[in-house]
Amino acid sequence: MRLRDNALLLTVALAAIVLLAGLSGQVAAGIAAALAVFVAALAPRAGPARQEAKAPTLAAAAPDNLPSGSELAAAIADPLILADRHGVVIFANAAASLAFGRVHPGELVALRFRSPEMQELIEAALSGMAVRPVDYGERVPIERSFKVSVTRIGEDGRFALHFRDQSETRRIDRMRADFIANASHELRTPLASISGFIETLRGPARNDAEARERFLQIMHTQTGRMARLIDDLLSLSRLEMKPLAGAGTTVDLVALAREVTDSLGQMIRENEMALELDLPAEPVFVLANADEIVQVVENLVENACKYGQSGKRLDIALSNDEEEASLSVRDHGPGIPAEHIPRVTERFYRVDVETSRAQKGTGLGLAIVKHILTRHKGRLTIRSAPGEGATFTLHLPLAKDPTTR
Repeated sequence: MRLRDNALLLTVALAAIVLLAGLSGQVAAGIAAALAVFVAALAPRAGPARQEAKAPTLAAAAPDNLPSGSELAAAIADPLILADRHGVVIFANAAASLAFGRVHPGELVALRFRSPEMQELIEAALSGMAVRPVDYGERVPIERSFKVSVTRIGEDGRFALHFRDQSETRRIDRMRADFIANASHELRTPLASISGFIETLRGPARNDAEARERFLQIMHTQTGRMARLIDDLLSLSRLEMKPLAGAGTTVDLVALAREVTDSLGQMIRENEMALELDLPAEPVFVLANADEIVQVVENLVENACKYGQSGKRLDIALSNDEEEASLSVRDHGPGIPAEHIPRVTERFYRVDVETSRAQKGTGLGLAIVKHILTRHKGRLTIRSAPGEGATFTLHLPLAKDPTTR
């Protein structure tokens, strides 16, 4: 078919090939493929005899399964919109419709994207000026961030808008900034307290033995808080450097639960809590790093003692099915409001800041628990309601061969 009979298909094919080639770094291959499509479109229709004579050559140069332009454009995972020199939409791939709603051919692209940065980008593209990529954000139906670039097509003013999704990168950047700010705050607070007491001991309390002992005890408490925070930060860093656990060994969760409750028995008694164990008579084996699973269970039991003390009861239960084992730690304290539950495993997130600090919490314990379980292909579930306590349950895959050591 002649070029003038299939202008839209040619435009889409050229744009998709060039964009795909640019994204993969194979610019030369993209240009060659684009020229092949262009030559094929310009080639005159041959007569029957001539077509039959040249069939083998054409088949070798342009196989029947060559993808169409729309197929190539649809293969791009990012949103892609093609417009003519008037800014009228020629084509939009499925990713564009998914991200921005149905984009209809024939509508003005400037009416679809009304933010100032996109208006300037489109205006520059229509005027033929050099265009730099811009940042663009969508808040409905979910918040997403894009880096938008313009690629010119041919010499007649057509252009393509390519939207590269930056949402995950921005989310990670925000998490990093929040982490640095929170870590700095958590360290600065005890340091400021220690610094203040040192100044007092040098001045007004220089010869006050009673004040000196009291201040030194507070300084000791604050240095312990910083040490715990640094230890938790180092633990979290080590876990993140190795997102998957090694081969591990078979661990009996029944024995492990008894070991943890024995080691934390003094804490449980000091908080005047009654311990109820519901453990199977037979061993329950999982394939794991024993020290890390001990850290998980200790963390959950310590949290139950710290924040569920008012309930005066601690329940630990273990069950399993054919696929996984489930170890739950339940307190009967004040519980956790529903709006906080999705966030309690975030770093430095606290339901009650003052209570957490009074209980010597760092705000990193449940984040460490989550990372350890993720490394072991497990998960953590949380059930709670105000006034009904909280239940934290770790789920781990059962060991396929319990004899493995």
